[in-house]
Amino acid sequence: MNPSRDAGRFAYHLKFLLKADLIEADVETRKYCLTELGKMVIDVADRIDKKAFKPKSTLVRTSRLSLEEFDANKIAGSLIREAKMPAELAQKVAKETEKQLLRSKTKYLTAPLVREVVNAILIDKGLEEYRHKLTRLGIPVHDVTTLVESKNSSLHESASSHELAGERVFEEYTLLHIFPRDISDAHLSGSLHVGGLSSWVLKPSEIMHDLRFFLENGLELEKIDPLKPSYAPPRNLESALSMAFNVLMHSLSEVESSQTLDYLNVFLAPFAKDADPSRIKDALLLFIVDLTQHTHVSLGVELSVPDFLAEKPAIGKDGKRVGTYADFTEQAQLLASLLLEVFAEENTLKPLTNPSLILKIRPKTFADERAKALLIKAHNLASEKGTPYFADLTQKDKYSVFSSSGLRLNADFDGDWEIDTLRTGCLGIVTINVPRIAYESGKDKTKFLEILQERIEMASRALEIKQQSLKRHGKNLLPFIMQSGNGDQYFRLEDCSRIINLAGLIETTYAFCEKTVSDEKTLAFAAEVTQNASAYVQKIGRRRRMRLSLATLPCSQTSERLARVDIERYGVAKVKFSGTREKPFYSTVSRMTLSGGKVPEELLNFESRLEEAHVGGSIMAIELGEPKYSPDELLTVTKQLAECRNTCFFAFDRKVTYCVSCRKNWFGLLHKCPSCGAVGTLVFFDRFSGT
Repeated sequence: MNPSRDAGRFAYHLKFLLKADLIEADVETRKYCLTELGKMVIDVADRIDKKAFKPKSTLVRTSRLSLEEFDANKIAGSLIREAKMPAELAQKVAKETEKQLLRSKTKYLTAPLVREVVNAILIDKGLEEYRHKLTRLGIPVHDVTTLVESKNSSLHESASSHELAGERVFEEYTLLHIFPRDISDAHLSGSLHVGGLSSWVLKPSEIMHDLRFFLENGLELEKIDPLKPSYAPPRNLESALSMAFNVLMHSLSEVESSQTLDYLNVFLAPFAKDADPSRIKDALLLFIVDLTQHTHVSLGVELSVPDFLAEKPAIGKDGKRVGTYADFTEQAQLLASLLLEVFAEENTLKPLTNPSLILKIRPKTFADERAKALLIKAHNLASEKGTPYFADLTQKDKYSVFSSSGLRLNADFDGDWEIDTLRTGCLGIVTINVPRIAYESGKDKTKFLEILQERIEMASRALEIKQQSLKRHGKNLLPFIMQSGNGDQYFRLEDCSRIINLAGLIETTYAFCEKTVSDEKTLAFAAEVTQNASAYVQKIGRRRRMRLSLATLPCSQTSERLARVDIERYGVAKVKFSGTREKPFYSTVSRMTLSGGKVPEELLNFESRLEEAHVGGSIMAIELGEPKYSPDELLTVTKQLAECRNTCFFAFDRKVTYCVSCRKNWFGLLHKCPSCGAVGTLVFFDRFSGT
């Protein structure tokens, strides 16, 4: 009854209950409460109700995969334990749940059904806070069926169906339980995108390995698990490569996306001394084939031994020091040459997409004849399949390390190049939907910059949450990379870069200025946005005492998702996007098409104005199209980029069509095999598609 609408009847029944001594007035609270007799009457009524409606031995299939007799007290216990609900309120909700279930005469009770009824009652009573904590994580039966069927038809995904299902659960857990409501809503609405959401509180995004740690100490697995064997430092090149492979495999489950082995040929050089080149090549081939099948990794290769590494003690056989790395320059260059040969041979039929090869160009590269010869060999590989990445360090921080994702770590945090760039990595990436801000601001620059700062602040909070979680649980969740050697923890969590990624910066300038990138007004706006964002990121990093970096990193699925969400919200006519209507995306890769054998100067000028957005990393893709270029022609382009102070990391992009049936390949993306006429057996290799 409603006390105001049914005042007469309410007063009549209230008077009756008082006269029957079932309730009494509380003077202090000015409310009515049950007497002992009233409590007894309700208890008896409940028992009669249960006897009338409850079938004998009502069983519930629990989440522990067991059958148990229904007990309302267990519902109350869950409410108290999981939702932190007061005991008295929990008992009331549990009794109400029991009544509804019994009256429905449901023949088949399951734990999810009971939880659904409880949540419905909590919503009905306005107890939304408790319902939020009690939400069950999981995916519907239909979604699981779809997942299984899609996996059966997929040839390219490595993750199994149960891994993907588990990822869905952790995604829900992070959004519902870990993030504040504003960050979760921003991710779901497409204002920003949290990369690797399913492993946000479990593991870092990328790691930069230092192979010397394991070459000196071996694999001390007993420290992690007493049941596992430990392995001594390697004695030859084959065992050194085997150890490197095992390091990557043990780290695989503890890293969200990719791993990098930098200075690979330099650190392995002592093991190649006096070894037969054919034997070295066979060992490298086996190493590459193993990597291709099991994990994604970037291999950093030096064309000569860097000055800052030349005088470092070299780790050789049995973990012993055998002079300095300058003593093994010839072996380092031999390893680089043979590695390029292996890649060239493995690229004969189709592009080798994993592992990724990164070659570093330094000031003395063009003067060193051996290094220059290696560079020519690398550009020959690039002209055929566009396989290698190039890191230009002729004008920039010579200590920088890169991964094929575009991530860049500089020696700018602690000031020590080894601490800042090795045994660390990328903690996580949050991508900001920059075009969305242009639409929300109504082309008001002041409002645009205000919203941009709000999104950066939100992204930094998400990254801080991840940092705190891994600091708290890292040693339990990441036993291999968190292992210690000589009293020093291997993975330097505190030195990890936290990336705030900008998606759609080019589309934003179009939407805001409605002019091309060659226009001065467009250039000025782009520069102002990146400088403002970079300054604010640095400010937050200092305030939160963490390594926070602004970047423009490729993220195909993310950029496509953000573009689609904006098209649904604002309409296809208003949204500026790249790609097609069927597959729209926001740009996260700088694309350059050669003109007269060179990169257009206006495009390089635009990139130079965006320098502030590239501190944490970026990739420039030099589109080769279908024409064939000689290694010397591509080397000329590389020299042009080296002269541009703001071009650091780039790759020659060669789109290739491969026919599985006749095992032939062609430049460009074809719809029909020119050799056998097949259509359904074509595989397309487009490294930067959707970015």
